[in-house]
Amino acid sequence: MYVESNNSYSYRASMVEWNNKQINIKRQADHTYPYLLRNLEITRPNQVWSIDLTYIPMKNGWMYMFAVIDWYSRCIVAWELSNTLDTAFIVRCLMKAFAKAKPEIINSDQGCQFTSHKYIDLLKSNNIRISMDGKGRATDNIVIERFFRSLEYEKLYQDVPH
Repeated sequence: MYVESNNSYSYRASMVEWNNKQINIKRQADHTYPYLLRNLEITRPNQVWSIDLTYIPMKNGWMYMFAVIDWYSRCIVAWELSNTLDTAFIVRCLMKAFAKAKPEIINSDQGCQFTSHKYIDLLKSNNIRISMDGKGRATDNIVIERFFRSLEYEKLYQDVPH
């Protein structure tokens, strides 16, 4: 990769940036897992849970909502709000959920929180199989995506009478 410049620093800096991108892509690829739900018959509670985050606009910034839903019952097992996107609030919410029950499989997207060591280690230490959506396939996690859509349109984005 060559960046037009009169000095070699720009070239080196752009190579470092490119190499860091490649390293980050590799790190994420090391922690992605196959999608386990294709053609799987969901027959009982706690067989499969889905998890995801949504962004909630606030007057001065954003809040982030993390939720856990059971595929069979469509019940929200646990949820949590945070003003940051760190992995800690996700791990905290999952530990609350695991105090109630544990699924056989948890399905998520490939977001950085769900490919982090803390998240992966938590699921492995609880003997939970990890399933991840294919890249760009939101329909793989349709149950939690539908919940967030309903929440946003029915509760969060309604016109409030003055």
